[in-house]
Amino acid sequence: QVHLVESGGGLVQPGGSLRLSCAASGSMPIANAMGWYRQAPGKERELVATSTTGGIKEYGNFVKGRITISRDYVRNTVYLQMNSLTPEDTAVYYCNFRNLVHVTEKFWGQGTQVTVSS
Repeated sequence: QVHLVESGGGLVQPGGSLRLSCAASGSMPIANAMGWYRQAPGKERELVATSTTGGIKEYGNFVKGRITISRDYVRNTVYLQMNSLTPEDTAVYYCNFRNLVHVTEKFWGQGTQVTVSS
């Protein structure tokens, strides 16, 4: 079991920045991916960014260079640096952890609200 604790969400003005953090604890497989998804009201959950232990990073199509994912393997934490935020970025952001070997094993955080508004 992997437990995920997210932090860093909140209210930000258009054009502003936020950094989300997600700390993982528990029994973690060596080969894994950590990342972020988001879900806006009335929309499906979509990929923001993921990063694997092999160094592979994947970003959602909407990112366009505004968002960077990084990992601290000592702290078992993944970060999401988001810049040039727009109201369309308003959503609940969920941390995700998945086993790259046993691919059906995945865990979710409780979600953190990001609101972009003036």
